[in-house]
Amino acid sequence: MSGTNLPVSGARLWDSLMEMAKIGATSKGGCNRQTLTDLDGQARALLQEWGEALGCTVTVDRIGNMVLRREGRDPSRPAVAIGSHLDTQPTGGKFDGVLGVLAGLEVLRALHEAGIETEAPVVLINWTNEEGARFSPPMMGSGVAMGLFDEAEVLAKTDPAGAVFGEELRRIGWQGEADPAALQSLGAYFELHIEQGPLLETDGIPVGIVDRALGQLWFDVTVTGEEAHAGSAMGPRRDAMVAAAILVQAVEEIALAAGGDGRATVGRLTVAPDSRNVVPSRVWFSVDLRHGDPKALARMGEALEARAESLAAERDVEIAVERFWEFPLTPFDPKLIEALRQAAQGRNLPWRTMPTGIGHDAVYLARRVPTAMIFCPCEGGISHNEAESITPEWAEAGLVVLADAVLATAGRATGE
Repeated sequence: MSGTNLPVSGARLWDSLMEMAKIGATSKGGCNRQTLTDLDGQARALLQEWGEALGCTVTVDRIGNMVLRREGRDPSRPAVAIGSHLDTQPTGGKFDGVLGVLAGLEVLRALHEAGIETEAPVVLINWTNEEGARFSPPMMGSGVAMGLFDEAEVLAKTDPAGAVFGEELRRIGWQGEADPAALQSLGAYFELHIEQGPLLETDGIPVGIVDRALGQLWFDVTVTGEEAHAGSAMGPRRDAMVAAAILVQAVEEIALAAGGDGRATVGRLTVAPDSRNVVPSRVWFSVDLRHGDPKALARMGEALEARAESLAAERDVEIAVERFWEFPLTPFDPKLIEALRQAAQGRNLPWRTMPTGIGHDAVYLARRVPTAMIFCPCEGGISHNEAESITPEWAEAGLVVLADAVLATAGRATGE
């Protein structure tokens, strides 16, 4: 690749990805390295080993976030950070999160080997429990660090088997003493991630520069009807399942009508009494609405509530629509976005500006710290899946853009 700003190695990044993928490797080629398991501890230890080999100091905070620090000429300047996560879904892939961490490691390696001194310190962060697969909610490490989650509440969370977050963090040896809130003083934060969608691959564009995270509205919907025998006449029925099915279809219609970035998902559904020969009396399901326009997102929520109200009257059922969680539209930092654009242009790499509709640690960081993201393509848009795949060329394209933007932001010390 053209460009001489920072001599990173795409081949070494790929080798590191394959080496990390051995920890928690699955028979189908993916990774099962859930947060705060022994395998998570092994991955952390390997990252620490690699970082200390470069002379980086490694600190761990009370929530388990790992910080590898390469000092700058002026230690008093706010650090420029690179980060993502090493934990995976139970049937996850080799690249989700891990790419961002190991690309950051490669930036540190390149700085070290080239003997380049930056004005500001450069740090690499492995955030705890981004995935939320074992302990919910996701993005706990960054959420606590940015003051969005209560630390004590997170440490008290339990997984489905009853294991306690704080106890597991201590058990695997990765609870430190540093204050997570100290990370709010970062000067800038960059995160490289696979797109988790098909747009870049479809358009043949190797670099996505993420300028915002879509706003989100989550709802709990409960439809209450009346139980009846499956052999009863159709006319008098108050079938909660049929009403729920109509409303689920309406959720899709609402997103399509919103246009633009409109997205809607029903991801969970439960039925009672859950019997083959009983008309359901109660159906609960989740609704996830997303959009890049806050007003359009609000209209989507209002449309859901209005359709539920009219459907309840039509079907003689009760429908409760409760707002469960709201996540505002989050813009990323214009100066850092421009640094990424300049880096892509300097490397002669095609790029496109795009939003993320998916939660990342960067979205929480953006509440407190200047933040920007880079996407690289992933095959078929598949992620959270053992089939998740990218090419070495895609990884390298994201890496060089990340590296050059980080160096431009941290400042190459004079005389270098």
